[in-house]
Amino acid sequence: MVDLARLVAGAVSNAPRQPSRPAGTDPERLSVADYGGAVADWLAGNMRYPVILAGHSSGTQVAAEAASRDPRVAGLVLAAPMTDPAHRRPDRLFHRWLLAGRREAPGVLATQWPEWRRAGPRLIAHLVRVHRRHVIEESLRGVTAPILVLRGREDPMCTARWARSLATGGYVELPGAHDFCWGDPNGWSAPMRAFAEAVARSG
Repeated sequence: MVDLARLVAGAVSNAPRQPSRPAGTDPERLSVADYGGAVADWLAGNMRYPVILAGHSSGTQVAAEAASRDPRVAGLVLAAPMTDPAHRRPDRLFHRWLLAGRREAPGVLATQWPEWRRAGPRLIAHLVRVHRRHVIEESLRGVTAPILVLRGREDPMCTARWARSLATGGYVELPGAHDFCWGDPNGWSAPMRAFAEAVARSG
């Protein structure tokens, strides 16, 4: 999350902590909408200004759900959005994921392994299943804020045509594949800042 006033003034972004869940709640029963609701609750309890909400990969689906619930979201950034209708079938999605792994910057996947090990195979399988079935276009119908879409030029999981169709506030392609923002964390700073400035001017 980005505090809009502070970002335009040259300051920082905020990231919500992993949402807690009620005792006895099975994480393998949570949907993308549940995660989006947790983020919306975090915004309501922690943010005082209009914000720009950003998500990457499957996080774009969570961000879209949250933005559809919170009118204080002044802008939404979808970096490498998921899941492209062309690749929603399990076999196609897995094949595209393998292709993406071969195109990522050196060391990117190694940074993700600890999180995968912590989650474990059952939770990972559940997350893949619910995110594959989630239709981000339906969530975005409830988003009134402008939407900036960022895509890696070599991303095999997200086609340019589909990514462009989601954008209402700009579309930018950047060097790299699906995890372009991991390989070059500064790469998406300029388009996000320009987007924030445009949102601030329009507000």
